Amino acid sequence: MTTIPELIERPRERITPLKWLRTNLFSSWYNSILTIICLTLIYLVLSQLLTWVFTQANWGVVTTNLRLFMIGLFPIEQVWRVWVCVALVTSLLGLSWGIWPQVIRGVAVAYGSALMLLTLFPFSSSTRVWLLVCGALIFGGFFLGRQFAAQSRWVVIGWVLTLPLIVYFLRGFGVLLPVIETREWGGLLLTMILSISGIVFSFPLGVLLAVGRRSSLPAISLFCTGYIELIRGVPLVTILFMSQIMLPLFIPGGEAIDSIVRAIVGFTLFTAAYIAENVRGGLQAVPNGQYEAARALGLNPFLTMSLIVMPQALRIVIPANVSQFVSLFKDTSLIAIASQLDLLGIGRAVLGQDEFLGLQAEVFVFVAAMYWVFAFSMTYVSRQLESALGVGKR
Repeated sequence: MTTIPELIERPRERITPLKWLRTNLFSSWYNSILTIICLTLIYLVLSQLLTWVFTQANWGVVTTNLRLFMIGLFPIEQVWRVWVCVALVTSLLGLSWGIWPQVIRGVAVAYGSALMLLTLFPFSSSTRVWLLVCGALIFGGFFLGRQFAAQSRWVVIGWVLTLPLIVYFLRGFGVLLPVIETREWGGLLLTMILSISGIVFSFPLGVLLAVGRRSSLPAISLFCTGYIELIRGVPLVTILFMSQIMLPLFIPGGEAIDSIVRAIVGFTLFTAAYIAENVRGGLQAVPNGQYEAARALGLNPFLTMSLIVMPQALRIVIPANVSQFVSLFKDTSLIAIASQLDLLGIGRAVLGQDEFLGLQAEVFVFVAAMYWVFAFSMTYVSRQLESALGVGKR
Protein backbone atom coordinates (compact mmCIF):
# COMPACT_ATOMS: atom_id res chain seq x y z
CA MET A 1 0.00 0.00 0.00
CA THR A 2 1.51 3.27 -1.07
CA THR A 3 1.34 6.34 1.09
CA ILE A 4 1.37 9.96 0.10
CA PRO A 5 4.75 11.44 1.04
CA GLU A 6 4.62 14.28 3.49
CA LEU A 7 5.28 17.71 2.07
CA ILE A 8 8.62 19.07 3.18
CA GLU A 9 8.47 22.76 3.99
CA ARG A 10 11.05 24.82 2.20
CA PRO A 11 13.58 26.19 4.69
CA ARG A 12 13.06 29.86 5.28
CA GLU A 13 15.86 32.23 4.39
CA ARG A 14 17.33 34.05 7.36
CA ILE A 15 16.81 37.80 6.92
CA THR A 16 19.17 40.08 8.81
CA PRO A 17 18.23 43.71 9.60
CA LEU A 18 20.82 44.95 7.11
CA LYS A 19 19.43 42.72 4.38
CA TRP A 20 15.87 43.83 5.14
CA LEU A 21 16.91 47.49 4.83
CA ARG A 22 18.67 46.84 1.54
CA THR A 23 15.70 44.89 0.12
CA ASN A 24 12.88 47.19 1.24
CA LEU A 25 14.34 50.69 1.55
CA PHE A 26 17.54 50.87 -0.50
CA SER A 27 16.92 48.42 -3.34
CA SER A 28 17.71 51.01 -6.03
CA TRP A 29 19.04 54.55 -6.32
CA TYR A 30 15.57 56.16 -6.59
CA ASN A 31 14.24 54.09 -3.66
CA SER A 32 17.23 55.24 -1.63
CA ILE A 33 16.50 58.89 -2.45
CA LEU A 34 12.81 58.49 -1.55
CA THR A 35 13.76 56.76 1.71
CA ILE A 36 16.11 59.56 2.69
CA ILE A 37 13.53 62.25 1.82
CA CYS A 38 10.78 60.46 3.80
CA LEU A 39 13.02 59.92 6.83
CA THR A 40 14.00 63.59 6.78
CA LEU A 41 10.36 64.72 6.68
CA ILE A 42 9.42 62.29 9.46
CA TYR A 43 12.28 63.58 11.60
CA LEU A 44 11.32 67.21 11.07
CA VAL A 45 7.65 66.61 11.90
CA LEU A 46 8.24 64.34 14.88
CA SER A 47 10.94 66.54 16.39
CA GLN A 48 8.65 69.57 16.32
CA LEU A 49 5.67 67.58 17.60
CA LEU A 50 7.56 65.94 20.47
CA THR A 51 9.11 69.27 21.44
CA TRP A 52 5.64 70.80 21.68
CA VAL A 53 4.20 67.81 23.57
CA PHE A 54 6.90 67.62 26.22
CA THR A 55 8.03 71.24 26.64
CA GLN A 56 5.42 73.69 25.38
CA ALA A 57 1.95 72.16 25.74
CA ASN A 58 -0.11 72.86 28.88
CA TRP A 59 -1.64 69.49 29.74
CA GLY A 60 -3.26 70.84 32.89
CA VAL A 61 -6.47 71.26 30.90
CA VAL A 62 -6.55 67.46 30.47
CA THR A 63 -5.39 66.33 33.90
CA THR A 64 -7.72 68.72 35.71
CA ASN A 65 -10.74 67.60 33.70
CA LEU A 66 -9.79 63.96 33.24
CA ARG A 67 -12.88 62.68 35.07
CA LEU A 68 -15.09 64.75 32.77
CA PHE A 69 -13.34 63.37 29.71
CA MET A 70 -13.84 59.81 30.92
CA ILE A 71 -17.34 59.72 32.46
CA GLY A 72 -18.85 63.20 32.09
CA LEU A 73 -21.14 64.23 34.94
CA PHE A 74 -21.56 60.71 36.32
CA PRO A 75 -22.07 61.03 40.12
CA ILE A 76 -18.75 60.73 41.91
CA GLU A 77 -20.19 58.50 44.65
CA GLN A 78 -21.37 56.02 41.99
CA VAL A 79 -18.16 55.86 39.97
CA TRP A 80 -17.55 52.36 41.34
CA ARG A 81 -20.27 51.17 38.97
CA VAL A 82 -18.21 52.33 36.01
CA TRP A 83 -15.18 50.54 37.38
CA VAL A 84 -17.19 47.32 37.76
CA CYS A 85 -18.08 47.57 34.07
CA VAL A 86 -14.42 48.14 33.16
CA ALA A 87 -13.42 45.15 35.31
CA LEU A 88 -16.01 42.99 33.54
CA VAL A 89 -14.67 43.96 30.11
CA THR A 90 -11.02 43.49 31.09
CA SER A 91 -11.81 40.04 32.54
CA LEU A 92 -13.40 38.94 29.28
CA LEU A 93 -10.52 40.50 27.33
CA GLY A 94 -8.03 38.45 29.35
CA LEU A 95 -10.03 35.24 28.89
CA SER A 96 -10.29 35.92 25.15
CA TRP A 97 -6.53 36.42 25.02
CA GLY A 98 -6.00 32.99 26.54
CA ILE A 99 -8.45 31.30 24.17
CA TRP A 100 -7.69 33.20 20.94
CA PRO A 101 -4.10 34.44 21.42
CA GLN A 102 -3.46 35.05 17.72
CA VAL A 103 -6.31 37.57 17.53
CA ILE A 104 -6.38 39.31 20.91
CA ARG A 105 -2.77 39.20 22.12
CA GLY A 106 -1.58 42.61 20.97
CA VAL A 107 -4.59 44.57 22.24
CA ALA A 108 -4.73 42.69 25.54
CA VAL A 109 -1.04 43.21 26.29
CA ALA A 110 -1.23 46.90 25.35
CA TYR A 111 -4.31 47.60 27.48
CA GLY A 112 -3.07 45.56 30.43
CA SER A 113 0.32 47.26 30.40
CA ALA A 114 -1.28 50.71 30.03
CA LEU A 115 -3.53 50.11 33.04
CA MET A 116 -0.54 49.02 35.10
CA LEU A 117 1.53 52.05 34.04
CA LEU A 118 -1.29 54.45 34.85
CA THR A 119 -0.97 53.46 38.52
CA LEU A 120 2.29 55.46 38.54
CA PHE A 121 0.44 58.70 37.83
CA PRO A 122 -0.81 60.92 40.67
CA PHE A 123 -4.37 59.56 40.81
CA SER A 124 -6.33 58.99 44.00
CA SER A 125 -5.62 55.78 45.92
CA SER A 126 -8.98 54.25 44.98
CA THR A 127 -8.38 54.95 41.29
CA ARG A 128 -4.96 53.34 41.48
CA VAL A 129 -6.43 50.25 43.11
CA TRP A 130 -9.07 49.93 40.38
CA LEU A 131 -6.45 50.41 37.65
CA LEU A 132 -4.26 47.74 39.23
CA VAL A 133 -7.20 45.34 39.58
CA CYS A 134 -8.33 45.82 35.98
CA GLY A 135 -4.81 45.35 34.65
CA ALA A 136 -4.34 42.23 36.77
CA LEU A 137 -7.65 40.83 35.50
CA ILE A 138 -6.36 40.95 31.91
CA PHE A 139 -3.20 39.00 32.69
CA GLY A 140 -4.96 36.72 35.17
CA GLY A 141 -7.71 36.05 32.64
CA PHE A 142 -5.06 35.00 30.13
CA PHE A 143 -3.77 32.16 32.32
CA LEU A 144 -7.32 31.13 33.22
CA GLY A 145 -8.34 31.17 29.56
CA ARG A 146 -5.47 28.87 28.62
CA GLN A 147 -6.69 26.33 31.18
CA PHE A 148 -10.26 26.38 29.87
CA ALA A 149 -9.66 26.97 26.16
CA ALA A 150 -12.17 24.23 25.32
CA GLN A 151 -14.94 26.23 27.04
CA SER A 152 -14.73 29.15 24.62
CA ARG A 153 -18.52 29.21 24.16
CA TRP A 154 -18.91 30.56 27.70
CA VAL A 155 -16.63 33.48 26.88
CA VAL A 156 -18.72 34.20 23.78
CA ILE A 157 -21.87 34.13 25.93
CA GLY A 158 -20.14 36.47 28.37
CA TRP A 159 -19.42 38.99 25.61
CA VAL A 160 -23.05 38.78 24.47
CA LEU A 161 -24.32 39.49 27.99
CA THR A 162 -21.82 42.28 28.60
CA LEU A 163 -23.84 45.10 27.03
CA PRO A 164 -27.07 44.53 29.02
CA LEU A 165 -25.06 44.10 32.23
CA ILE A 166 -23.18 47.35 31.62
CA VAL A 167 -26.42 49.20 30.87
CA TYR A 168 -27.93 47.83 34.07
CA PHE A 169 -24.96 48.90 36.20
CA LEU A 170 -24.80 52.36 34.66
CA ARG A 171 -28.53 53.10 34.58
CA GLY A 172 -29.65 51.20 37.68
CA PHE A 173 -33.38 51.15 36.78
CA GLY A 174 -34.20 51.34 40.51
CA VAL A 175 -33.51 47.61 40.98
CA LEU A 176 -30.90 47.24 43.75
CA LEU A 177 -29.07 50.27 42.34
CA PRO A 178 -30.21 53.91 42.31
CA VAL A 179 -31.24 55.31 38.94
CA ILE A 180 -28.70 57.51 37.14
CA GLU A 181 -30.27 59.43 34.28
CA THR A 182 -28.52 59.23 30.93
CA ARG A 183 -28.18 63.01 30.81
CA GLU A 184 -25.45 62.54 33.44
CA TRP A 185 -23.51 60.19 31.19
CA GLY A 186 -20.80 61.75 29.08
CA GLY A 187 -17.26 61.69 27.80
CA LEU A 188 -15.62 58.46 26.68
CA LEU A 189 -18.25 56.47 28.58
CA LEU A 190 -21.06 57.79 26.38
CA THR A 191 -19.00 57.39 23.22
CA MET A 192 -18.35 53.73 24.00
CA ILE A 193 -21.98 53.00 24.90
CA LEU A 194 -23.23 54.54 21.65
CA SER A 195 -20.66 52.83 19.44
CA ILE A 196 -20.96 49.38 21.04
CA SER A 197 -24.76 49.51 21.01
CA GLY A 198 -24.78 50.63 17.38
CA ILE A 199 -22.44 47.82 16.36
CA VAL A 200 -24.32 45.13 18.29
CA PHE A 201 -27.74 46.10 16.92
CA SER A 202 -26.81 47.13 13.37
CA PHE A 203 -24.86 44.00 12.44
CA PRO A 204 -27.72 41.45 12.66
CA LEU A 205 -30.14 43.95 11.11
CA GLY A 206 -27.72 44.53 8.23
CA VAL A 207 -27.36 40.77 7.66
CA LEU A 208 -31.14 40.36 7.54
CA LEU A 209 -31.45 43.25 5.08
CA ALA A 210 -28.78 41.74 2.84
CA VAL A 211 -30.53 38.38 2.80
CA GLY A 212 -33.89 40.07 2.27
CA ARG A 213 -32.58 42.04 -0.71
CA ARG A 214 -31.62 38.76 -2.40
CA SER A 215 -34.95 37.15 -1.54
CA SER A 216 -37.07 35.66 -4.31
CA LEU A 217 -40.18 37.22 -2.75
CA PRO A 218 -40.74 40.59 -4.49
CA ALA A 219 -42.34 42.29 -1.46
CA ILE A 220 -39.39 41.51 0.82
CA SER A 221 -36.78 42.26 -1.84
CA LEU A 222 -38.34 45.61 -2.79
CA PHE A 223 -38.75 46.67 0.84
CA CYS A 224 -35.13 45.86 1.74
CA THR A 225 -33.80 47.46 -1.44
CA GLY A 226 -35.85 50.61 -0.88
CA TYR A 227 -34.74 50.87 2.74
CA ILE A 228 -31.06 50.39 1.93
CA GLU A 229 -31.00 52.88 -0.94
CA LEU A 230 -33.04 55.45 0.97
CA ILE A 231 -30.86 55.36 4.09
CA ARG A 232 -27.60 55.35 2.12
CA GLY A 233 -28.75 58.41 0.22
CA VAL A 234 -29.38 60.49 3.37
CA PRO A 235 -26.72 62.06 5.65
CA LEU A 236 -26.33 60.55 9.11
CA VAL A 237 -27.08 63.86 10.80
CA THR A 238 -30.49 63.85 9.12
CA ILE A 239 -31.23 60.37 10.46
CA LEU A 240 -30.24 61.50 13.95
CA PHE A 241 -32.47 64.57 13.74
CA MET A 242 -35.39 62.37 12.67
CA SER A 243 -34.72 59.86 15.45
CA GLN A 244 -34.80 62.69 17.99
CA ILE A 245 -37.82 64.54 16.58
CA MET A 246 -39.85 62.14 14.43
CA LEU A 247 -39.49 58.85 16.34
CA PRO A 248 -41.76 59.94 19.23
CA LEU A 249 -44.49 60.79 16.69
CA PHE A 250 -44.65 57.20 15.40
CA ILE A 251 -44.58 55.44 18.77
CA PRO A 252 -47.34 55.88 21.38
CA GLY A 253 -45.83 57.59 24.40
CA GLY A 254 -42.67 58.21 22.42
CA GLU A 255 -42.00 61.45 24.25
CA ALA A 256 -40.82 59.36 27.18
CA ILE A 257 -38.16 57.58 25.12
CA ASP A 258 -34.70 58.49 26.33
CA SER A 259 -32.64 60.67 23.98
CA ILE A 260 -29.77 58.18 24.14
CA VAL A 261 -32.10 55.39 23.02
CA ARG A 262 -33.31 57.55 20.14
CA ALA A 263 -29.71 58.21 19.11
CA ILE A 264 -28.88 54.48 19.24
CA VAL A 265 -31.89 53.81 17.00
CA GLY A 266 -30.63 56.40 14.51
CA PHE A 267 -27.08 55.01 14.48
CA THR A 268 -28.40 51.46 14.13
CA LEU A 269 -30.73 52.24 11.22
CA PHE A 270 -28.02 54.15 9.37
CA THR A 271 -25.17 51.67 9.88
CA ALA A 272 -27.34 48.62 9.11
CA ALA A 273 -27.89 49.87 5.53
CA TYR A 274 -24.14 49.99 4.88
CA ILE A 275 -23.54 46.64 6.58
CA ALA A 276 -26.25 45.18 4.35
CA GLU A 277 -24.43 46.30 1.21
CA ASN A 278 -21.14 44.89 2.51
CA VAL A 279 -22.75 41.54 3.29
CA ARG A 280 -24.54 41.49 -0.08
CA GLY A 281 -21.17 41.87 -1.75
CA GLY A 282 -19.87 38.95 0.30
CA LEU A 283 -22.87 36.82 -0.69
CA GLN A 284 -22.25 37.54 -4.36
CA ALA A 285 -18.60 36.54 -3.94
CA VAL A 286 -19.52 33.03 -2.77
CA PRO A 287 -19.31 30.68 -5.81
CA ASN A 288 -22.54 29.17 -7.10
CA GLY A 289 -21.01 25.76 -6.60
CA GLN A 290 -21.47 26.19 -2.86
CA TYR A 291 -25.23 26.55 -3.33
CA GLU A 292 -25.36 23.56 -5.67
CA ALA A 293 -23.33 21.41 -3.28
CA ALA A 294 -25.67 22.32 -0.41
CA ARG A 295 -28.73 21.40 -2.50
CA ALA A 296 -27.07 18.12 -3.46
CA LEU A 297 -26.71 17.31 0.23
CA GLY A 298 -30.42 17.93 0.71
CA LEU A 299 -30.13 21.16 2.71
CA ASN A 300 -33.08 23.53 2.60
CA PRO A 301 -32.55 27.24 1.75
CA PHE A 302 -32.37 28.27 5.42
CA LEU A 303 -29.68 25.72 6.30
CA THR A 304 -27.81 26.48 3.08
CA MET A 305 -27.67 30.17 3.92
CA SER A 306 -26.91 29.82 7.64
CA LEU A 307 -24.41 26.92 7.53
CA ILE A 308 -22.73 27.16 4.12
CA VAL A 309 -23.07 30.54 2.45
CA MET A 310 -23.30 33.14 5.22
CA PRO A 311 -20.13 32.03 7.13
CA GLN A 312 -18.11 32.37 3.93
CA ALA A 313 -19.67 35.72 3.05
CA LEU A 314 -19.04 37.20 6.52
CA ARG A 315 -15.45 36.01 6.41
CA ILE A 316 -14.93 37.80 3.10
CA VAL A 317 -16.36 41.15 4.28
CA ILE A 318 -14.52 41.43 7.61
CA PRO A 319 -12.39 44.41 6.41
CA ALA A 320 -15.38 46.32 5.01
CA ASN A 321 -17.52 45.75 8.10
CA VAL A 322 -14.78 46.73 10.53
CA SER A 323 -14.19 49.89 8.50
CA GLN A 324 -17.88 50.68 8.91
CA PHE A 325 -17.69 50.05 12.67
CA VAL A 326 -14.71 52.41 12.96
CA SER A 327 -16.70 55.02 11.06
CA LEU A 328 -19.62 54.54 13.45
CA PHE A 329 -17.30 54.97 16.43
CA LYS A 330 -16.13 58.34 15.11
CA ASP A 331 -19.62 59.41 14.04
CA THR A 332 -20.87 59.17 17.63
CA SER A 333 -19.61 62.74 18.04
CA LEU A 334 -22.83 63.80 16.26
CA ILE A 335 -24.72 63.01 19.47
CA ALA A 336 -24.17 66.70 20.21
CA ILE A 337 -27.41 67.39 18.31
CA ALA A 338 -29.22 65.64 21.19
CA SER A 339 -27.55 67.99 23.72
CA GLN A 340 -25.38 65.14 25.03
CA LEU A 341 -21.68 65.61 25.72
CA ASP A 342 -19.60 62.76 24.37
CA LEU A 343 -15.80 62.75 24.33
CA LEU A 344 -15.57 65.52 21.74
CA GLY A 345 -18.44 67.45 23.36
CA ILE A 346 -16.68 67.42 26.72
CA GLY A 347 -13.57 68.76 25.00
CA ARG A 348 -15.51 71.69 23.58
CA ALA A 349 -17.15 72.35 26.95
CA VAL A 350 -13.80 72.32 28.76
CA LEU A 351 -12.49 75.05 26.44
CA GLY A 352 -15.11 77.38 27.92
CA GLN A 353 -13.40 77.33 31.32
CA ASP A 354 -11.73 80.67 32.03
CA GLU A 355 -8.42 79.22 33.15
CA PHE A 356 -8.05 77.11 30.01
CA LEU A 357 -8.99 79.57 27.28
CA GLY A 358 -6.90 79.22 24.14
CA LEU A 359 -5.77 75.62 24.79
CA GLN A 360 -7.63 74.13 21.84
CA ALA A 361 -4.55 72.30 20.56
CA GLU A 362 -4.00 70.35 23.79
CA VAL A 363 -7.65 69.39 24.11
CA PHE A 364 -8.14 68.27 20.52
CA VAL A 365 -4.83 66.39 20.43
CA PHE A 366 -5.91 64.45 23.52
CA VAL A 367 -9.37 63.74 22.07
CA ALA A 368 -7.86 62.68 18.74
CA ALA A 369 -5.44 60.36 20.56
CA MET A 370 -8.34 58.69 22.40
CA TYR A 371 -10.26 58.17 19.16
CA TRP A 372 -7.14 56.80 17.49
CA VAL A 373 -6.39 54.29 20.27
CA PHE A 374 -9.79 52.61 20.08
CA ALA A 375 -10.12 52.85 16.29
CA PHE A 376 -6.67 51.33 15.85
CA SER A 377 -7.56 48.56 18.33
CA MET A 378 -10.54 47.58 16.20
CA THR A 379 -8.54 47.56 12.97
CA TYR A 380 -5.70 45.61 14.63
CA VAL A 381 -8.04 42.91 15.91
CA SER A 382 -9.71 42.69 12.49
CA ARG A 383 -6.34 42.23 10.77
CA GLN A 384 -5.39 39.48 13.20
CA LEU A 385 -8.76 37.83 12.68
CA GLU A 386 -8.31 38.02 8.90
CA SER A 387 -4.89 36.42 9.25
CA ALA A 388 -6.24 33.64 11.48
CA LEU A 389 -9.09 32.91 9.07
CA GLY A 390 -6.88 33.17 6.01
CA VAL A 391 -8.88 35.95 4.35
CA GLY A 392 -7.44 36.58 0.88
CA LYS A 393 -5.22 33.48 1.06
CA ARG A 394 -7.60 30.59 0.49
